[in-house]
Amino acid sequence: MAYTPVFENERKDLIIPALGGFYEKIAQPMAWSIFRLAVGGMLVLEGWPKLMAPLAQVGFVENLGFYPGWLWSPVLALIQVVGGILIAVGLFTRPAALASGVMLAITLWFHFAHPYGDALLTQAGIDAVKAGGDLFTPNGVARLTDGGAKFLHQVQEKAEQDSLFWTGGAFLFAAFGGGYLSLDRLLFKKQF
Repeated sequence: MAYTPVFENERKDLIIPALGGFYEKIAQPMAWSIFRLAVGGMLVLEGWPKLMAPLAQVGFVENLGFYPGWLWSPVLALIQVVGGILIAVGLFTRPAALASGVMLAITLWFHFAHPYGDALLTQAGIDAVKAGGDLFTPNGVARLTDGGAKFLHQVQEKAEQDSLFWTGGAFLFAAFGGGYLSLDRLLFKKQF
């Protein structure tokens, strides 16, 4: 089997050959760039609070096995924010995405290895929810009458799914680079 680049669109292989130019000149560059902005942007959004409180994650990173936590907590926040910016603009995309991907893969592993518990509330808390009062909204009561188990399972699934998605996105850019509309291509005339 002959090697063909991932983004090559031979007109003879397309169902509607007339769309080849559209795919090559508009759709692929736009999709690749928008996804790169999304992956990088979300890393920045998630990392910014960690960068503003660089020692807030000390216990978490030590639970991951990174000692000393006072060193790794700000380093990981910096990787997340700076890596996210570099991915978003497409500058040094592959190394930034690889570092971010490894960090996100560790986070993904953590979510699978350390699921949330089955109950958010103690029995006294469940009794307080069931007793009513003005402290809980009807939706809050519905979510917490089982001790918060259903709610915590939903949060767990969301954390796992989000981590899986962003890990995959980061590794995609580590493998293929910044793509069409990246600073790597603009400044270096090639992929980094």
